[in-house]
Amino acid sequence: MELNVGDIFEWTRKFTLHDTIMFAELTGDRGKHHIEPDEQGRLMVHGLHTASIGTKIGGDLNYIGKEMISDYIRPVFTGDTITCKVTITSVEQCDGYRKVALQSIYHNQNGKEVLIGSSHGIIRDQVETSSS
Repeated sequence: MELNVGDIFEWTRKFTLHDTIMFAELTGDRGKHHIEPDEQGRLMVHGLHTASIGTKIGGDLNYIGKEMISDYIRPVFTGDTITCKVTITSVEQCDGYRKVALQSIYHNQNGKEVLIGSSHGIIRDQVETSSS
Protein backbone atom coordinates (compact mmCIF):
# COMPACT_ATOMS: atom_id res chain seq x y z
CA MET A 1 0.00 0.00 0.00
CA GLU A 2 1.33 3.38 -0.97
CA LEU A 3 1.34 5.98 1.81
CA ASN A 4 1.92 9.68 1.44
CA VAL A 5 2.23 12.55 3.86
CA GLY A 6 -1.23 14.04 4.25
CA ASP A 7 -3.14 10.79 3.68
CA ILE A 8 -6.12 10.58 6.06
CA PHE A 9 -7.85 7.49 7.45
CA GLU A 10 -11.00 7.52 9.57
CA TRP A 11 -12.93 5.10 11.78
CA THR A 12 -16.07 5.64 13.88
CA ARG A 13 -17.33 3.63 16.83
CA LYS A 14 -20.19 3.90 19.32
CA PHE A 15 -19.36 2.76 22.86
CA THR A 16 -21.87 0.61 24.75
CA LEU A 17 -22.31 -0.36 28.40
CA HIS A 18 -21.41 -3.95 27.48
CA ASP A 19 -18.17 -2.87 25.73
CA THR A 20 -17.10 -0.78 28.71
CA ILE A 21 -17.83 -3.49 31.28
CA MET A 22 -15.98 -6.06 29.14
CA PHE A 23 -12.99 -3.72 28.83
CA ALA A 24 -12.99 -3.29 32.62
CA GLU A 25 -12.94 -7.07 33.04
CA LEU A 26 -10.26 -7.55 30.39
CA THR A 27 -7.91 -4.90 31.81
CA GLY A 28 -8.76 -5.14 35.51
CA ASP A 29 -9.43 -1.38 35.59
CA ARG A 30 -12.62 -1.40 37.60
CA GLY A 31 -12.58 2.22 38.75
CA LYS A 32 -16.06 3.25 39.98
CA HIS A 33 -16.55 5.62 37.06
CA HIS A 34 -16.11 2.64 34.68
CA ILE A 35 -18.53 0.22 36.40
CA GLU A 36 -21.08 2.34 38.28
CA PRO A 37 -23.50 4.35 36.10
CA ASP A 38 -23.74 8.11 36.65
CA GLU A 39 -27.04 9.95 37.22
CA GLN A 40 -27.74 9.65 33.48
CA GLY A 41 -27.12 5.89 33.44
CA ARG A 42 -23.78 6.18 31.62
CA LEU A 43 -20.36 4.75 32.34
CA MET A 44 -17.16 6.64 31.60
CA VAL A 45 -15.29 4.81 28.84
CA HIS A 46 -11.67 3.95 29.64
CA GLY A 47 -9.17 6.28 27.99
CA LEU A 48 -7.25 3.39 26.45
CA HIS A 49 -10.50 1.92 25.16
CA THR A 50 -11.25 5.23 23.45
CA ALA A 51 -7.72 5.38 22.05
CA SER A 52 -8.12 1.85 20.70
CA ILE A 53 -10.25 3.17 17.83
CA GLY A 54 -6.97 4.22 16.21
CA THR A 55 -5.62 0.67 16.46
CA LYS A 56 -8.24 -0.44 13.93
CA ILE A 57 -6.72 1.98 11.44
CA GLY A 58 -3.21 0.85 12.39
CA GLY A 59 -4.23 -2.75 11.78
CA ASP A 60 -5.59 -1.88 8.35
CA LEU A 61 -2.19 -0.34 7.52
CA ASN A 62 -0.20 -3.23 9.10
CA TYR A 63 1.37 -0.53 11.28
CA ILE A 64 3.61 -1.61 14.16
CA GLY A 65 3.59 1.17 16.73
CA LYS A 66 6.81 2.06 18.53
CA GLU A 67 5.53 5.00 20.56
CA MET A 68 2.04 6.33 21.13
CA ILE A 69 1.16 9.54 22.96
CA SER A 70 -2.40 10.41 23.94
CA ASP A 71 -3.74 13.66 25.34
CA TYR A 72 -7.21 13.07 26.80
CA ILE A 73 -9.19 16.30 26.36
CA ARG A 74 -12.63 15.38 27.73
CA PRO A 75 -14.35 12.22 28.95
CA VAL A 76 -16.17 9.76 26.72
CA PHE A 77 -19.32 8.06 28.00
CA THR A 78 -21.27 5.02 26.92
CA GLY A 79 -23.64 6.02 24.16
CA ASP A 80 -21.08 8.40 22.65
CA THR A 81 -20.05 7.93 19.04
CA ILE A 82 -16.38 8.72 18.51
CA THR A 83 -14.63 9.29 15.18
CA CYS A 84 -10.86 8.96 14.94
CA LYS A 85 -9.12 10.70 12.06
CA VAL A 86 -5.50 9.66 11.48
CA THR A 87 -3.21 11.75 9.28
CA ILE A 88 0.14 10.51 7.98
CA THR A 89 2.71 13.15 8.95
CA SER A 90 5.90 11.49 7.67
CA VAL A 91 6.98 8.47 5.67
CA GLU A 92 10.62 7.44 5.26
CA GLN A 93 11.59 4.40 3.20
CA CYS A 94 14.23 2.23 4.84
CA ASP A 95 15.64 -1.19 3.97
CA GLY A 96 12.62 -3.51 4.12
CA TYR A 97 10.25 -1.15 5.93
CA ARG A 98 8.96 2.40 6.15
CA LYS A 99 9.21 4.63 9.20
CA VAL A 100 5.83 6.30 9.63
CA ALA A 101 4.55 9.07 11.90
CA LEU A 102 0.86 9.67 12.55
CA GLN A 103 -1.31 12.39 14.10
CA SER A 104 -4.74 11.43 15.47
CA ILE A 105 -7.74 13.53 16.40
CA TYR A 106 -10.82 11.99 18.01
CA HIS A 107 -14.18 13.80 18.02
CA ASN A 108 -17.47 12.91 19.68
CA GLN A 109 -20.88 13.03 18.01
CA ASN A 110 -21.12 16.74 18.89
CA GLY A 111 -17.87 17.58 17.07
CA LYS A 112 -15.94 18.14 20.32
CA GLU A 113 -12.35 16.92 20.55
CA VAL A 114 -11.99 14.16 23.13
CA LEU A 115 -8.46 12.95 22.42
CA ILE A 116 -5.42 14.08 20.45
CA GLY A 117 -2.63 11.63 19.78
CA SER A 118 0.56 11.04 17.92
CA SER A 119 2.48 7.91 17.11
CA HIS A 120 5.47 6.65 15.22
CA GLY A 121 6.39 3.17 14.14
CA ILE A 122 7.01 1.06 11.09
CA ILE A 123 5.23 -0.70 8.27
CA ARG A 124 7.14 -3.65 6.83
CA ASP A 125 7.45 -3.84 3.06
CA GLN A 126 5.40 -6.65 1.62
CA VAL A 127 7.51 -9.42 0.18
CA GLU A 128 6.19 -11.06 -2.96
CA THR A 129 6.08 -14.83 -2.67
CA SER A 130 6.02 -17.06 -5.69
CA SER A 131 4.45 -20.46 -5.82
CA SER A 132 6.33 -23.26 -7.50
